[in-house]
Amino acid sequence: MNTKILGLCSVVQHVTDLEAAKRWYTDAFGVKPYFDQPFYVGFQFGGFELGLDPDPKQYNSPGFGSITYWRTDNVQAMFDHLIRSGAEANEHPNCVGGDLIIASVRDPFGNVIGLMYNPEFKITA
Repeated sequence: MNTKILGLCSVVQHVTDLEAAKRWYTDAFGVKPYFDQPFYVGFQFGGFELGLDPDPKQYNSPGFGSITYWRTDNVQAMFDHLIRSGAEANEHPNCVGGDLIIASVRDPFGNVIGLMYNPEFKITA
């Protein structure tokens, strides 16, 4: 095989109200969309994309139960910020071994946002 996985590229959250979701993510994450259309809104964070998809056909499809974890240097601070922004706690910050800390919240549209601190993952140019 001549191809390989290069890393996380994009996470797509399914939302019922695209305009409300766009406002929430803009305020909660502090970034404006780089792509903004009625069928899809995309945000860029450190070389990765968060997409908002208003297509309701996929909401209840099998396989839509995974959690994507976003790297952060301070899980507790980001968790608290997202709760103050209107998210609900899904899993409170906790150490899951060594220095690895995870947490997750549910955005106002029911999507799970995972947060992770893992000192073993280094960003390389």
